[in-house]
Amino acid sequence: MLEYLIHIVRCHCTFISCMRSIYQFFSDLLYPRKNILYLRSYAIATNMVELKWEEKYELITRNLAEWLGDEKLKSILKQRDLKLYWGTATTGRPHIGYFTPMSKIADFLKSGAEVTILFADLHAYLDNMKAPWELLELRTQYYEKVIKAMLRSIDVPLEKLKFVKGTDYQLSKEYTLDVYRLSSIVTEHDAKKAGAEVVKQVINPLLSGLLYPGLQALDEQYLKVDAQFGGIDQRKIFTFSEKYLPLLGYEKRIHLMNPMIPGLAGSKMSSSEEDSKIDLLDNPTAVKKKLKKAFCEPGNISDNGVLSFAKHVIYPLLKEGESFNIYRTTEFGGDISFDTYDDLENAFAKEEIHPGDLKNAVEIYINKLLDPIRKEFEVDSKLKNLANKAYPPQKPKIIEELTPARLDIRVGKIIEVSKHSDADSLYVEKIDLGEATGPRTIVSGLVNYVPLEQMKDRMVVVLANLKPANLRGVQSHGMVLCASVDEPVRRVEPLRPPLDSKPGEKVIVDGYEDGSPDDVLNPKKKIWEKLQVDLVVNGNGEASWSGNLLFTVNGGKLTADSLKNVAIK
Repeated sequence: MLEYLIHIVRCHCTFISCMRSIYQFFSDLLYPRKNILYLRSYAIATNMVELKWEEKYELITRNLAEWLGDEKLKSILKQRDLKLYWGTATTGRPHIGYFTPMSKIADFLKSGAEVTILFADLHAYLDNMKAPWELLELRTQYYEKVIKAMLRSIDVPLEKLKFVKGTDYQLSKEYTLDVYRLSSIVTEHDAKKAGAEVVKQVINPLLSGLLYPGLQALDEQYLKVDAQFGGIDQRKIFTFSEKYLPLLGYEKRIHLMNPMIPGLAGSKMSSSEEDSKIDLLDNPTAVKKKLKKAFCEPGNISDNGVLSFAKHVIYPLLKEGESFNIYRTTEFGGDISFDTYDDLENAFAKEEIHPGDLKNAVEIYINKLLDPIRKEFEVDSKLKNLANKAYPPQKPKIIEELTPARLDIRVGKIIEVSKHSDADSLYVEKIDLGEATGPRTIVSGLVNYVPLEQMKDRMVVVLANLKPANLRGVQSHGMVLCASVDEPVRRVEPLRPPLDSKPGEKVIVDGYEDGSPDDVLNPKKKIWEKLQVDLVVNGNGEASWSGNLLFTVNGGKLTADSLKNVAIK
């Protein structure tokens, strides 16, 4: 009988009023609750049943982290359906985290709301110019295709949605004039504060980043909506809008905020963090691999991206009467189902559910969501081509191995030394490093630690591939390496090479003989600073790096005169 009624429901719209009566009759008298819930769910999805305003309110607000303008929201719903928009800047590739807002958009549509999705291409450019102009159009096209595919995969009817590009109206005369009007009343402090969680913060911010919150506020007016939907990270932009739009004579809007769910790595899911997200076009093997690496600590329910995905994506998309299923062998308790998320969370908190079993269950649901999207892109070569053009494959980054082999350390002989004419604590030395170009000029801060007469003709150890530095008007082309301690009294001793060593003799770290030193250590990458922290004089007075002794190529050790267990600088 139930299937028969659904068949009738699908017929011509002239039967709708009749079906409403039939539905209500069986709802009240004949069918068990589970069947009625299913029939009601179907009827709501096909707009056969008019929801009460309280039911619309529940759909709109469920699973939100917060919403502003509660009284206004209720007032509108008592009179008509809500009009709202959700915007996304077309920068990085949409990932599986986008199902979180999509599941809420499904709720909004079920409530009867008119939903506009804004592809904020202009915002994408202004946000530190993440998306260059030449890619903006391609990325906007990709976003539209992939978001429509996502919505289809969760049975959201696209005819109820409107898609708009920011540049369709944000370059108009009226909008531009409003930008100027807004800029005349917004303070730098408020603009910077509003974008603090969304726009990249730097010491000297670009003007584009300061404009960003104002443009988003104006979108509410120009899209003619009652409400804006976004993540809780946009709260400061929303309160900015509530403050400034009325000052332009425009209405204060409602703001609906989704929680920020953790990424698989344990932080916010991000397009820029490869391991923190699953791409919408990832194959099942990639999904399994990323889920295996996902942070999912036993009993941890507060910082768990896998559990959060179940709460904010999987459960809201389950059909009436459907449960969350975890499949296990009999040895480990057998299959188990959870009707509510709270039941799942409680079981995981008590460690009744193993993280591996939770990941396996979530993997099944993720692949169900992604399968229709993958198929669309597999069968349509134009979509594949669009994805490649919008996000061209990047050249793999060359990962520079950080080893002491990159340091050019040599034995040197001081053939000339004098005090710096403009700095009492500095020596200016001419040091022979066995180079055809002659001795190098090196400036060292050793005046207070080594008498001048002990510096002349002294054999020393020199780091020779530092970038030349200007020290009080004298350019220094290297560094004399010294054992150094600050407490209880500062003491500094230049390292001593073996007695039989010669100027220019190379120094190596045991176990790191392979590889060649950098021509010049890049100061921006702080290679020397990173390696130096493990460079010490050990308890035997011998120079070592991370426990490995330093030797000349002839096998001699480097030592300090008296200092032990101290840093080398």
